[in-house]
Amino acid sequence: MSFDRSPIEGQAAAPAWPSAIRLDRSAGMLELDWDGRSAALSQRVLRRSCRCSECESRRRRLGDVLPVAADVMLEKAEPVGIAGLQLFFSDGHSRGIYPWAYLRQIAFGPAVEELGEALTKGWRDE
Repeated sequence: MSFDRSPIEGQAAAPAWPSAIRLDRSAGMLELDWDGRSAALSQRVLRRSCRCSECESRRRRLGDVLPVAADVMLEKAEPVGIAGLQLFFSDGHSRGIYPWAYLRQIAFGPAVEELGEALTKGWRDE
């Protein structure tokens, strides 16, 4: 799947979404390309990084990385307009929308200091 990165009317710069998105089910990875750089995000890291209200609540209660079963698979990724991706996991979880900026931070490291350590702990644990 690929996206047209031409500017939206009235918008000066190209949007912050990737130029290519690939779901490699056999490797368990979501592959994203931004500005000539590629990143492969594991389905487990993506599931642990969900920011929906249910996952945020569990993360705060536990004070740690969300527990995710080892066999959880990323089944589908659907664009949600220019906002980001909705990810669908085999454990039935599909509530979270992953904004493009958040996916980019997971892929290439936090670019914004406001992200708490609880959100970034699980990103590079694979």
